[in-house]
Amino acid sequence: MTETVMAGSKSEQAYAAVKARIVDGTYSPGFRLVLAKIAEALGFSVVPVREAIRRLEAEGLVKFERNVGATVSGIDPTEYLYTMQTLSIVEGAATALSAPLIGEADIARARAVNEEMRECLQHFDPVRFTALNQDFHSVLFEHCPNPHILDLVHRGWNRLASLRSSTFRFVPGRAHDSVDEHEAILKLIETGAGADQIERAARLHRSATLDAYLAQAARTDLAPSPQPSQQ
Repeated sequence: MTETVMAGSKSEQAYAAVKARIVDGTYSPGFRLVLAKIAEALGFSVVPVREAIRRLEAEGLVKFERNVGATVSGIDPTEYLYTMQTLSIVEGAATALSAPLIGEADIARARAVNEEMRECLQHFDPVRFTALNQDFHSVLFEHCPNPHILDLVHRGWNRLASLRSSTFRFVPGRAHDSVDEHEAILKLIETGAGADQIERAARLHRSATLDAYLAQAARTDLAPSPQPSQQ
């Protein structure tokens, strides 16, 4: 494993390197994270790697198992369900609160990212699409003036990170609708729509991905049980 030089402390560099591999699927759920091997590959001592792993554990991406050590966490369908339900609520609120603070430059940046997502549909790469999707939504919620809501949004994205790399691979048809819904949300913000309308559009956009996942999971016997109503 060859690493590019990154800015920041060694702990930050180790955190970024390991998290990137969890998100892109290189380190899949259940993968054993051997601190000495990671440290050797990065050219660090074990100490900053241990700090990075502890940070990832706090985010829910890594767990410690007795007699095994640190492994990459998996998210079962029920966990995915609850996390997506929560994220649809808090991200919808964050987007609505951010809307008055989103300027023309932000809109242009978000629209440019969405166009990249549209181009990505031609030769679909679910990992790249997911990364662009997070970039898009970050533009819309990062201006949220409520730090507690913003923290919950970040926690939701972090909890989904290990699974989200494959979500659009699991329901690729959802990607097309997602891009169109992004543009609709941008138009609401551009035209000064009310907070309630923006919050609802952002919330339904998130829950639509969950609904698509649940529908596909039901067909492949992966759906959580019991399955609560999405209305």
